[in-house]
Amino acid sequence: MIPIRGEVSLLSAAPPKPTVTEREARQVAEAARQQEWRKPSFAKELFLGRFRLDLIHPHPMPTDEAAQRGEEFLAKLRDFVETKVDGALIERESRIPDDVIDGLKELGAFGMKIDTKYGGLGLGQVYYNKALTLVGSASPAIGVLLSAHQSIGVPQPLKLFGSPEQKERFLPRCARTDISAFLLTEPDVGSDPARLATTAVPDGDDYVLDGVKLWTTNGVVADLLVVMARVPKSEGHKGGITAFVVETNSPGITVENRNAFMGLRGIENGVTRFHQVRVPASHRIGPEGAGLKIALTTLNTGRLSLPASCVAAGKWCLKIAREWSAAREQWGKPIAHHEAVGSKISFIAATTFALEAVTDLASQMADEDRNDIRIEGALAKLFASEMGWLIADELVQIRGGRGFETADSLRARGERGVPAEQVLRDLRINRIFEGSTEIMHLLIAREAVDAHLSVAGDLIDPDKSLQDKAKAGANAGVFYAKWLPKLVAGQGQLPYTFSGFKQGVDLSGHLRYVERTARKLARSTFYGMSRWQGRMESKQGFLGRIVDIGAELFAMSAACVRAEHLRARGEHGREAYQLADAFCRQSRLRVEELFGRLWSNTDDLDRKVVKGVMSGTYEWLEQGIVDPSDDGGVWIADATPGPSTHDNVHRPIR
Repeated sequence: MIPIRGEVSLLSAAPPKPTVTEREARQVAEAARQQEWRKPSFAKELFLGRFRLDLIHPHPMPTDEAAQRGEEFLAKLRDFVETKVDGALIERESRIPDDVIDGLKELGAFGMKIDTKYGGLGLGQVYYNKALTLVGSASPAIGVLLSAHQSIGVPQPLKLFGSPEQKERFLPRCARTDISAFLLTEPDVGSDPARLATTAVPDGDDYVLDGVKLWTTNGVVADLLVVMARVPKSEGHKGGITAFVVETNSPGITVENRNAFMGLRGIENGVTRFHQVRVPASHRIGPEGAGLKIALTTLNTGRLSLPASCVAAGKWCLKIAREWSAAREQWGKPIAHHEAVGSKISFIAATTFALEAVTDLASQMADEDRNDIRIEGALAKLFASEMGWLIADELVQIRGGRGFETADSLRARGERGVPAEQVLRDLRINRIFEGSTEIMHLLIAREAVDAHLSVAGDLIDPDKSLQDKAKAGANAGVFYAKWLPKLVAGQGQLPYTFSGFKQGVDLSGHLRYVERTARKLARSTFYGMSRWQGRMESKQGFLGRIVDIGAELFAMSAACVRAEHLRARGEHGREAYQLADAFCRQSRLRVEELFGRLWSNTDDLDRKVVKGVMSGTYEWLEQGIVDPSDDGGVWIADATPGPSTHDNVHRPIR
């Protein structure tokens, strides 16, 4: 029964929490996936064993007009962050001052990615990321504020899926005055949206929202929200997970808590409850049931903001490592000249170069819109978040005890206040934000094996008939008869291939390695599918290593292309070649280790140990400690719909 306007009693009853099987959850995720490949993809080809250097070289570039507009804004932004932003103050007070946010609004920073016809700056992904790198180096919390607003908040979904009327209504506000947030996660729902419990019940020309959203970055100060909610299927309503633009000052919305974290202490992240919140149907983004597809498509480029923050951290870590390692002496010489420390500095420098190469390349490919970058964007996020964390960890180690000491403490005793431990804390969330490393492995792996599933998926689907399996077998035979022979030999075995990348330092050998290794990676994926067939999806360790190898190959390719690009432009070409060479040599060692662990690992033993842990077999190992966590607290907060019993801590900035 569809409640009519005013029948609030029907809405106050708690809807049953969705009960979803593993298969059903996968079906929901698969339905939301972008199925077709209308444009070429460098990374997709790489996983299929085809090294398409022509898709990324010569390195794509922004237009002169875009570059001029971007550089002009960067100059203004640099002046602002140097004179108006006190990162240490934001860290101490766990809040970005209102006057800083107001200044960013006046500067146009909230409209960087919004088209100029709606009052935005109209920057492309390249200069948007450069701006996030700059502002994030001053305060990572500000970088998160701006990226959550524009990368996944209201502007991006409306840009991709909004109606002309919605764009006219909301984008000018987002460009100058309003802050937006994206609300998908719930207390008991993370990367499994099939269990989404927040509902949007149709009622005349409105929908009525009920539910609770968790970890709402920007939610505490937001004026506009993108909310994902489940519309019940009924007559005239397709139903399903649906996206809405919601005004935060609507009756029935309560920000119940401002969450606090180990890092990014200035972010405005909270818990938001919706109780009988009326949302006009005109605020629905796209059709009913399209919400998850909107979210995933938005994240294809939205994820590129996280690599920008990692680039900022890498550059700063390199600067501090250089300056500190020259000043600090041990056993008669600067610590940089001790091999144990020098290898860490080399890793920081080479990996920072690769981080910037990957981020700039993926960003320019997004602007160029010639390629499908759903895998490249995901690989950039995965690679940058993992490597950024390692870079910060190495800096803390180089700094020793001072790396563990806070900047305020260092300053108080007369030394330079270097917030190395803060950077480590701030970066840790990037391995979880916008798809954890584990989820990114599965997401990328699904895209990487798409070609195989397209021709052979029915063979391993238990629900398919024998007739369907026979047809799939015939199709697979044709595909693999053509594909497998091409993985035997290629350009990587010819000694003079890619000779244009030999400029003093020889990078051509690394590109030949990428070509050979891409074919080896494709063969390994095929062997895995042949061995495990329908059980392949449960082999998450194997799939994760396959993806990590692909990420390294993508980063090596990007580093070499960037080095040649800088050389051709006369911008530190010799030094860029040296850094690319160092990175590729370090990366190749990691790749060879990952290949070894494809077939020689402890995955089976690990599963046995996990069963023992969860059954209590090893509970004796936990004895001899006290548990400092709360005794009576629940693991997952109650998210039953209903009126809020909390004070509203929503704090709009005007």
